[in-house]
Amino acid sequence: MKQKTVLKLQMNNPKTRSKAMKVVVGVPGVLSAAIEGEEKNKIVVIGEGVDSINLTRLLRKTMGFAELVSVTPMDQKKKQDDDYKSHDVTKTVKPIAWANQASVPPYVYQYQEPNHDPCSIL
Repeated sequence: MKQKTVLKLQMNNPKTRSKAMKVVVGVPGVLSAAIEGEEKNKIVVIGEGVDSINLTRLLRKTMGFAELVSVTPMDQKKKQDDDYKSHDVTKTVKPIAWANQASVPPYVYQYQEPNHDPCSIL
């Protein structure tokens, strides 16, 4: 799904603007990026499957300050109109069984009794 992401940055000169644009364009899924705002301090990113949190973190690492202003879907209105016309209003919701993916399997160890032979040569 296409989404529009707006990020606020501190871009005082053209060098920092080009640096921020290089980071944004390098993220997979970005279709277009533009600098907007009165002070040229906002980047508008349009993409499909772009992780906006990851993009904000990358910009914070390189630029020092980045604020995620908004994330809005682009084609949401057309889909909602089609859904109301073609589908029944009552839908069944299936519960999702979440697997604990972050868990680590328990550490398994074996206990061996020490050898109690009186003679250490055998």
